[in-house]
Amino acid sequence: MANLNKKKYDTDEDYPIMEGNRTFMAKNLSKALYKKLRDDPTASGFTIDQCIQNGVDNPDFTLGILAGDEETYTKFAELMDPCIQDYHNGFSKDQNHVTDLDVNKIKDDVLDEKYVISSRIRTGRNLRGFCLSPFVCRAERRKIEKLVSSALDSLGGELKGKYYALPTLSEADQRQLIEDHFLFEKPISRHFTSGGMARDFPDGRGIWHNDKKNFLVWVNEEDHTRIISMEMGGNMKNVFKRWASGLNQVEEHIKKNGSEFMWSQHLGYILTCPSNLGTGVRCSVHVRIPKLAAIDKEAKLKAICKKLRLQERGTSGELTEAVGGVYDVSNLDRLGTSEVEQVNCVIDGVKLIIEMEKRLEKGESIDDLIPK
Repeated sequence: MANLNKKKYDTDEDYPIMEGNRTFMAKNLSKALYKKLRDDPTASGFTIDQCIQNGVDNPDFTLGILAGDEETYTKFAELMDPCIQDYHNGFSKDQNHVTDLDVNKIKDDVLDEKYVISSRIRTGRNLRGFCLSPFVCRAERRKIEKLVSSALDSLGGELKGKYYALPTLSEADQRQLIEDHFLFEKPISRHFTSGGMARDFPDGRGIWHNDKKNFLVWVNEEDHTRIISMEMGGNMKNVFKRWASGLNQVEEHIKKNGSEFMWSQHLGYILTCPSNLGTGVRCSVHVRIPKLAAIDKEAKLKAICKKLRLQERGTSGELTEAVGGVYDVSNLDRLGTSEVEQVNCVIDGVKLIIEMEKRLEKGESIDDLIPK
């Protein structure tokens, strides 16, 4: 809750040190705006100081803001909107997001499996009526876990699976989840700790996966849920179909129990970090492209990906190195374009990247393939 002693001090005395802070938060939070927002929390009690703490502690971050509840995005819109516009390719406060989960609009192309090792789609979803991870209390977190695990237990067919609550995880289940690369451990990064998202770990956290191990849900990590569909090879349409079906079935069950996913016409799906607003989708493939990556020590690959609205990184996550010429390539955009558009962007972009790799293998030029 808000520190009531703050009101004893002038906001100029309480304003954070912003010198050298490179975040969008620092760029957009003036002393006048801080004065206006400081003593006016959301209905759940989340303050502007809690919203900006991530950026105050980490002046080298990009955004520097986190939401503590759904109202954060409207109560503190005078700060959130310009930061969102800076991050999301100019998306303005007057624009509305488009949601589209129609699998029939996904391109049928199966990416060449000589180059594409695996495909996946993941997103976050939060339940309306509860605070988000930087501000959620223990009772809320446990209620969220109960609602989500009940919804997941209702799934049948190819989505039938099992929920593993982290506090009661057996050694055998823990070993298996580690072997499957499904287990998430206590978050220790600056993003999680300064944001307050690692509190009470592992209370209220868990992992669910279906029997086929190609549909996975993390409960109460950065968001209430992280929902992932994946498989080996390059059939992204199949991955999308399973992912969308699971999302729809889970929300249908949650609605029957009095909640729903947070969503707004303006921002799409509401997530804890504004970087994931909109679709929350990260559609990615692990693709082997050593020839293309070798040009100018990855500089050419980075430039091509940016033009294609894609992001390249190592297969072990952001800021990791590629191994054996294998890169994780995903969509760059989240807000302002739909799920279908973002997935098709990855399909088209990776197809072109593979064609470049094939040309380079033959010693041929790729200049005519590079987007302008």
